[in-house]
Amino acid sequence: MSSLFTPLALRGVTVPNRIAMAPMCQYSAGPDGLPTDWHLTHLGTRAVGGAGLVLTEATAVLPEGRISPQDTGLWSGAHVDAWRPVTAFVAAHGAVPAVQLAHAGFKASTYRPWAPERGGVPDAEGGWTPVAPGSEPFTPGYRTPTSLDAAGIAGVVDAFAAGAERALAAGFAAVEIHAAHGYLLNEFLSPLTNHRTDAYGGDRAARMRLTLEVARAVRAAVGESVPVLTRISATDWVEGGWTVEDSVVLAGELAGVGVDLVDASSGGVSTDQRIPLGPGYQVPLAARIRREAGVPTGAVGLIVEPEHAEQIVAGGDADLVLLGRELLRDPYWPRRAAAKLGVAYTGPAQYARAW
Repeated sequence: MSSLFTPLALRGVTVPNRIAMAPMCQYSAGPDGLPTDWHLTHLGTRAVGGAGLVLTEATAVLPEGRISPQDTGLWSGAHVDAWRPVTAFVAAHGAVPAVQLAHAGFKASTYRPWAPERGGVPDAEGGWTPVAPGSEPFTPGYRTPTSLDAAGIAGVVDAFAAGAERALAAGFAAVEIHAAHGYLLNEFLSPLTNHRTDAYGGDRAARMRLTLEVARAVRAAVGESVPVLTRISATDWVEGGWTVEDSVVLAGELAGVGVDLVDASSGGVSTDQRIPLGPGYQVPLAARIRREAGVPTGAVGLIVEPEHAEQIVAGGDADLVLLGRELLRDPYWPRRAAAKLGVAYTGPAQYARAW
């Protein structure tokens, strides 16, 4: 029996298999962060393709929390209405629709990747002043952020909670908090980017404070039956930065405030990072967190072969395998994996002749 194709129970939700579509920004939202038909097609196709959990791209809880002006959001009732057709389609085709709630911090107000320009988007082109733990930009080409004061920090916590409430109204069945890749919560966690001297900076416990406050607020907002995941950068890959040992501690604290699974990615907070890329290069991070913190984890990063994904789950390295670029290349990877692993896993009736 395949471990990859066994259900995963997270609180009141059962994911039909251990394959998740990783959050991947599409930079294709309409005005004011509204999802479009692109998102319906993009996310819906992966549900039809057999992914058990379908996660949206980083979806901003505040307008200034978008990475680019073309990022999706969930800060108003209009966003709720726009997301409903997407979640309904994903759920109708057997997958669990989940949203990744995010705030880009000092990486906000940037051009999307295929734009001819690079760096910060000026006000005249729809940009804005980002916020961050301090006033240093991510790189010289990015916009200089404003350092969050106490009221601003409280506003971020409230915005994540409100975003979680709207997520349920929009039909999402699970919520992921984005605390990775150099975005706001990750900026507070890492000693490379958090040089504050107040209650939100200094030692590790203080640097974890904001992420834990957000997790606690999101759990309260969604109630006890809805799964809450958190994506973290388990290491900065920089000497003197955040480490996997720090992540083990953080994972335990997150579980204590109601997080059900830690999605272990890495890097993004510094251009000095040196990442040892290779197949499954982040799996050891998920495995160590799972083993030492005793919390369920998700593994992500250059996982492309069904046998490898099967081994990760069967061997106890992670509870969930998240696929990114591989699902962009092949939306039907889960169904091909099932065939390769000898699992009877039929497609929708309309496509039955192909399987």
